[in-house]
Amino acid sequence: MIEVLKDSPLLLLFLVSAIGYWMGSISIRGIRLGVAAVLFVGLAFGALDPALQVPDIVIVLGLSMFAYTIGLGSGPGFFSTFQRSGARDLFFVTIMLTVSALLATAMHLILGLDPATTAGLLAGSSTNTPSLAGLLDLISQTHTPETSNIIGTKAVVGYSLAYPMGVMGVMFAILIMQKFFRINYQKEAAELKNQFPNSESITRYSIEITTNEAVGSSLREWFQKFNGQVVFGRMIRKGETFLPNMDTLLQQGDKVVIVGTKSALQDAAKQMGHHLETELSYDRTIFDVRRFFVSNPEIAGQKIASLNLSEKYAVIITRIQRGDIDMIATGETVLELGDRVVLVTPRKEINRLSTFFGNSYEALSHINLLSFGSGMALGLLLGMVTFSLPGGFQFKLGYAGGPMIVALILGTLRRTGPIVWTLPYGANLSLRQFGLILMLAGIGIRSGHTFLETILQGGGSLLFLAGTLITTITSIFSLFLGYKILRIPFNLLIGMVSIQPAVLEYSMDQSKNKLPAMGFTLILPIMLIAKILIVQILFVILNGL
Repeated sequence: MIEVLKDSPLLLLFLVSAIGYWMGSISIRGIRLGVAAVLFVGLAFGALDPALQVPDIVIVLGLSMFAYTIGLGSGPGFFSTFQRSGARDLFFVTIMLTVSALLATAMHLILGLDPATTAGLLAGSSTNTPSLAGLLDLISQTHTPETSNIIGTKAVVGYSLAYPMGVMGVMFAILIMQKFFRINYQKEAAELKNQFPNSESITRYSIEITTNEAVGSSLREWFQKFNGQVVFGRMIRKGETFLPNMDTLLQQGDKVVIVGTKSALQDAAKQMGHHLETELSYDRTIFDVRRFFVSNPEIAGQKIASLNLSEKYAVIITRIQRGDIDMIATGETVLELGDRVVLVTPRKEINRLSTFFGNSYEALSHINLLSFGSGMALGLLLGMVTFSLPGGFQFKLGYAGGPMIVALILGTLRRTGPIVWTLPYGANLSLRQFGLILMLAGIGIRSGHTFLETILQGGGSLLFLAGTLITTITSIFSLFLGYKILRIPFNLLIGMVSIQPAVLEYSMDQSKNKLPAMGFTLILPIMLIAKILIVQILFVILNGL
């Protein structure tokens, strides 16, 4: 069997991926490794024989695809949030990495390690492949070819031994601290609903207008009063059903369908009248409620208000479903490919609106290779650029940093003329997951034999313990600092300390929402650059001691 796997790297890759994904789905006392299990299965296979390898391009492809797709989907939220909390996040990253570097230095002095192994430990404990690449590049530039190979191997060993606990250590810290702080993820996510989209369910009420405050006021006034958290649908007045607009004035006895979160609707019903026990009936031969896919690239990336729908159609958009998240539709909501819009309209308008939105599930299964390929190419080119800092330090953004930064920018722009940069939600998620699995399987297989060999030689257990201590202590300290001192919401915070994509998957599994991904994306560009620099700086400093 080993010989077959040697001859077929693709078979090896997909076998590791399949077994790892299956093992990751196994729950033990509510804890699942998720996709991170692919890494550990890869280590197990790689330990069987050093000849078991997959091409490096597999790891590079997986890393760049993951970074690009997660940046593309989170660009708008990253820049808007960074404007509010950029200084705080920069301080958090600086303290977090400084603590990690100090712990690595302590291990260096206590265990008597060489500088390359210590720097490799720091890179592995932060599960940052670009920082290892930067370290190896620095070693090759400052040493002869023969010496650089020996020193570089030590760095790789330190990295390989620290990497597994770089994943598990953070997961353990999150598990411990969420219990220590008694975190209620759902309650916190509800409190953040005005700042970040989350998975709070959207529902609808039928209410009757009875309060003096509501009679004579316009729907626009109430829409603004509830900060866009309540949307008004069809209305019945004196037995006649019609679609109101923002300038419609409410009258005593009007019956209105309102859409929003349950808490917002309860508040609206109390202030405007009372909640009707039965839904408003209406004649479906005149009005209908439909869900349409947004597959028309002409409207993707545009705000609803800019589409001027009220001037072209008799329609009200009440909500938008993006992935598993329901969102209230407002004029500022930007439509993306793959969104499902829920609207109320006269039946005679249905065909025209279907054409306008596209409503093609098949079209959403296609990836626009012009935009995807161009964006990836730009990201990889940026990753190849060498940046120089005072003191002779040089670094590259690499296969993760370059695509991530370009994707954040393109995701914020959403479109440039006829080119739509964003991907349909389902396509983005599939590419992201595929890239992550390629990366983890490849790194695991490549590191497995070195990992086992070093442990069997006797020194591996100490290096493994050192990497465990660096990661776990840094993560626990960072979670305490972020939550108690900097007052960062725990949903975001666990994403910010999720220094590896597999940990991010674990964080989202714990929180049951997408907020950790926002924290991850918010911190990752800063973290990538800082990690690359601090690993090289530590190596230079330890060499000078």
